[in-house]
Amino acid sequence: MDRDYEAALSTVKGLVASFRNNLPLARKLASKIRSLALDVEKKYGGDFKYRIMDFCGTHEWTITHFGIRSLMPPNIELVAGPGCPVCVTPSYFIEEVVKLALDGVVVYTYGDVYRLRSIRAVRGASSLSDARALGGSVRIVTSILDAITSARDVGRDAVFVGIGFETVAPGYAHAVDRGLVPNNLKILSLVKLTPPAMLYSIEALREKTAAEPPVMGVIAPGHVSTIVGGRAWAPVAERFGIPVVVSGFEPIDVLISIAEILRQLSRGEARTIIEYARMVTWDGDQRAQGLIASIFETVDDAWRGIGFIPKSGLRLRDRYGRYDAFKEYDIRDLTPESWRYDLPPGCRCGEVIIGRIKPTQCPLFMRGCTPSTPIGPCMVSMEGTCSIWARLGVGGLAEEIAKELELL
Repeated sequence: MDRDYEAALSTVKGLVASFRNNLPLARKLASKIRSLALDVEKKYGGDFKYRIMDFCGTHEWTITHFGIRSLMPPNIELVAGPGCPVCVTPSYFIEEVVKLALDGVVVYTYGDVYRLRSIRAVRGASSLSDARALGGSVRIVTSILDAITSARDVGRDAVFVGIGFETVAPGYAHAVDRGLVPNNLKILSLVKLTPPAMLYSIEALREKTAAEPPVMGVIAPGHVSTIVGGRAWAPVAERFGIPVVVSGFEPIDVLISIAEILRQLSRGEARTIIEYARMVTWDGDQRAQGLIASIFETVDDAWRGIGFIPKSGLRLRDRYGRYDAFKEYDIRDLTPESWRYDLPPGCRCGEVIIGRIKPTQCPLFMRGCTPSTPIGPCMVSMEGTCSIWARLGVGGLAEEIAKELELL
């Protein structure tokens, strides 16, 4: 390991506050990445780009906001994976909660879910925003605890739309386990699990031709990993023979993670490494994992625009049926037979989610589908790749500045 790389790792441990503004270190890491990219090209050939996939909307925001793609050598491509739980929530469930809101049930939801559009309108409403405009009972909250507090005061039948990844699941489980949920509030658990989605996405891309190469490394999600631990990603490295690095969210974190992936590739290694060691351990939060397992069961689940992914969702166990919106309101869960492709005509969000295409390759991107007028689900949430690209942009000015700074 050379001195620049050692210095970078030392900075990770001791100088977290300087990450965002440490231009000298960024330059050293960019130089190291270029050098490692040449080593990788010598080892594997230079006929195609080596793809590194991030699996977190916040990582994609960091990469785009700070112009990290502009620092990559020509043979390295950064692509976004399934990092947005709102984007993959099936249209069917939006239709069901819109119906409840119009029937007088108070629906508690997060701000991005509020604008998420369904394929089919329910009594003229295609989103919870529409339902509220038509007199439906919809309230925006920032957590399940907000919903619990409000529901106690309201006293009416209410539903909390429980969307998210493993990061939010312990909060939902804690509320149920401690009996905090009032009798009038039910939970519609739509939690998705990221390791199965990672395996699915990489497998899908591996089916492509040699002209469109597979993912060669993964930047694993930091927030999720505080719960599931680094161990959760080891099967990815083992199954596909590629490096996986659990990364923090500052630009220096991401650059170090990219450098580590390329370093492993240049040496023919495929290991799971935790760069975000200040927050993530190998085993994760075992207490939270145990709580989740006691409250929820793992199910095969539908992902919008993609289809069913085995063991990728959480539903309340039968013994907690009194809290379950599925049971209370007779909402039938989706099955492989009942699920239908649920993206608007022309929308390629499903392909964006698994990293098959870039947002700019979708015919609707910034041509009717914009952050202020979203058509597809990837344009709705702050974590959606299309929304990030639309709000922050890619290439262009960032590349020009990088060249001026002699980083390219």
